[in-house]
Amino acid sequence: MTTMTETSARFREFKMPDVGEGLTEAEILKWFVQPGDTVTDGQVVCEVETAKAAVELPIPFDGVVHELRFPEGTTVDVGQVIIAIDVAPGSGDAPAPAAAPAQEPVEEPEAEADPKGRTPVLVGYGVAESSTKRRPRKGASAAPEAAAVAAAVQAELNGHTVPAAPVAPAPVADAPAGGRPLAKPPVRKLAKDLGIDLATVVPTGKDGVITREDVHAAAAPAATAPVAAPAPSQAAPSQAAPEAPAPAVTSGSARETRIPVKGVRKAIAQAMVGSAFTAPHVTEFVTVDVTRTMKLVAELKEDKEMAGVRVNPLLIIAKALLVAIKRNPEVNAAWDEANQEIVQKHYVNLGIAAATPRGLIVPNIKDAHDKTLPQLAAALGELVTTARDGKTSPAAMAGGTVTITNVGVFGVDTGTPILNPGESAILAVGAIKPQPWVHKGKVKPRQVTTLALSFDHRLVDGELGSKVLADVAAILEQPKRLITWA
Repeated sequence: MTTMTETSARFREFKMPDVGEGLTEAEILKWFVQPGDTVTDGQVVCEVETAKAAVELPIPFDGVVHELRFPEGTTVDVGQVIIAIDVAPGSGDAPAPAAAPAQEPVEEPEAEADPKGRTPVLVGYGVAESSTKRRPRKGASAAPEAAAVAAAVQAELNGHTVPAAPVAPAPVADAPAGGRPLAKPPVRKLAKDLGIDLATVVPTGKDGVITREDVHAAAAPAATAPVAAPAPSQAAPSQAAPEAPAPAVTSGSARETRIPVKGVRKAIAQAMVGSAFTAPHVTEFVTVDVTRTMKLVAELKEDKEMAGVRVNPLLIIAKALLVAIKRNPEVNAAWDEANQEIVQKHYVNLGIAAATPRGLIVPNIKDAHDKTLPQLAAALGELVTTARDGKTSPAAMAGGTVTITNVGVFGVDTGTPILNPGESAILAVGAIKPQPWVHKGKVKPRQVTTLALSFDHRLVDGELGSKVLADVAAILEQPKRLITWA
């Protein structure tokens, strides 16, 4: 199976590609085209959000949009057709767009990291051809009454009104003999993440297949029904047409809101839990007088060599960390659990934690150790702008070695940062504030901040971690060390 298929000599379909590192699904955030619009090869037709970033998808051929298979806000599995293109619009009247074919659940083998066997497209890869065979289903031609029963039961479980006539829940007729509920792997994972037993979910999909909506309905509390709902005997028939997936479920009393965990937020949760319970964290703190650093920042803003780039304390802190790593290269490493090895990195991909509307992301500056101060300033500015615009690519977030998180922008003194998975250290920078400080034997107001360095104690001993943090603090106290220690 490839990402593009030719349904006829006239129509071609474009499937959701794997836009990075074996991802299995993506949410359609926005369509930039509508049926009837003319598109050209390479034109961006939609924006999707994966577990790592928002990505724009270009269409790989010319034509006229015939059909959009999914509305905005829908999570689509990799390999599903998302748009159909009429590549020969002058060949006569086009048939009316067909409904999207129902996707039958397939027990697929786990995807390999190597994209071998997949077809490269303009963004990412198509999915590999699956050799899994479907077995015939029993009871595939269930009576319409069974569907009505399932719909009524699902409506009741979802907290909505139900038909006046009481309907007793009945076992799904087309369930497998072993009693294992029918659901696609992503739906099974969703149920596991939400703590839902699929055996308790009433399916509404074709042939008794459990859908995402069924799982979300089972997870939603009964309180989602209106408080003043009529009695069952006076209830109106439930609506058969499902609504588009909502971003949040709010209870009738408006005392709580349930937000589906997906996309970047889901990736953050998995990464932080994996890091916190895999790498033994140690955090050390130091409070430092950065008055001279602030004076250097003011001077650099007036320097012609720094014209056109943003100069701020984070730039000097980033350079200080890079110098500290150069003086203590053992800290720039990773733990390889599978091979029981410590992997020393002879390059620094400096991660910068960035808060975005979609959540926290950590893009990194590739080979930051080789950059001059103006180059580092330009890279920092581009990284922050791209992150705020939601355009950070998965590649920009891969391969980081150490990270800086600037919690000081929120007025916070410091924190105990959690390591980015696969990295050995993360430096938290607190707010820079005027404080009383002993300077040259007298108490004077000075610009002071607190630094916190968390490191993986499997490969970074306390001595090494302390040296790195002390070096960063020493540079910020005396910025001339950027020259003498470089």
